[in-house]
Amino acid sequence: MDAMRKQLDVLMGANRNGDVREVNRKYFDRDVCRLFLAGLCPHDLFQLTKMDLGPCPKVHSLQLRKDYEEVKAKGSENFDRELEDMIDRLIVECERKIQRALKRLADEDAKAAIAISVSEVTQAEDVAQLSKEIKEKMKEADNFDFEGKTDDKIKAMEVVEELRSKRADMQATLLLDAFNKDRASIPQTTPTPQIAPVPAPPPPDARTQELINEKLSKAEALGEQGLVEEAQKLLEEVETLKKLAARQEPASDPSKYTVADVRITDQKLRLCDICGAFLSVYDNDRRLADHFGGKLHLGYMLIREKLKELQVLNVMFHFLL
Repeated sequence: MDAMRKQLDVLMGANRNGDVREVNRKYFDRDVCRLFLAGLCPHDLFQLTKMDLGPCPKVHSLQLRKDYEEVKAKGSENFDRELEDMIDRLIVECERKIQRALKRLADEDAKAAIAISVSEVTQAEDVAQLSKEIKEKMKEADNFDFEGKTDDKIKAMEVVEELRSKRADMQATLLLDAFNKDRASIPQTTPTPQIAPVPAPPPPDARTQELINEKLSKAEALGEQGLVEEAQKLLEEVETLKKLAARQEPASDPSKYTVADVRITDQKLRLCDICGAFLSVYDNDRRLADHFGGKLHLGYMLIREKLKELQVLNVMFHFLL
C-alpha cells in the first residue's frame, strides 16, 4: 500500500485527496525528505534490485522542492551536504564490493578479472549528447508533474526511456569494441606443427545446453542485482558443464555439477567500475545493452554524476567566499 501511495503521490500530487495538512506543510518540516529536496532520494534509485530500499517514509513534493530552491538561492538553506554524505556512503560500499570481487577472482586466476573503466571506454560525443537530452527531458517531466499535466509527464517519461535505450545500445557497441581488443590480447594456445590438430569437441547434449542457457540467464540477472558471489557461482557451474560435455562424460543429472569439478579460468570476467556488476569479454552487444539499461547501473551512474555536480558546486562556493 505504501508503494502504491507513493506512485500516486508522484503522478497526482501528495494532496490529491485535498488534505489540508498537505497544503500547510513546509519544506523544513521533519516529515519532508531533505534528500529529495536536494535533488536525489536513494529510495527512488534501485527499485526491484538487491539495493531496493522500499518507498521513502518521508514526503516527496515538487512544490516543496521549489520552495526550498527559492530559499536556497537566497543562501538561507542548503541540504547538499546531507545528500553528498548519503551518496558517498553508497559509492564507498560499491567500491568495497568491487575490491572484494577482484580479490576473490584473483585467488583463482590473477588474470580472471579486472575492473574495466566503463566511463572511459564509453566516452563519446553522441553518448554525452544523449545524456544531456535525458536530463533535459527529466526536468521537463518534473515541470509537467508540478503543473499537474499527468498525460504530458507520461509522454515525456516515455521519451526518456527511448533515449536511455538508445544510449545503452551505443554504450554497448563502444564497450564491445574494447572487449574485442581485450580478447585479442588474451594468449591463445596454438597446436604444435608436429601434432595433428585436435578435432573440435562435440556440442553439449540438448539437456545440458538447456541448463547452460538457464544458468547464464540467471547469472546475468544476479549480476544486475549486485549479487556478485551468486552470479560467480552460476558462471562456474556453466564452465563445469562445458568442460564435462567436451570430455564426453555422461551426465545423467548435469545440474548437480558444482565448482569443485572444474576451476573457472576461461570466462575472462570484467567488473563494471560504475556498479560492480560482472561482465565478460565474450558477452554480445545485447547482453551489454541490458547491463547499461539496468536499474542498478543507471542508479549508480546517477549518484556518481550527482556527486561530481555537488563537488563542483562546493568548489565554486568556496572560491566565491
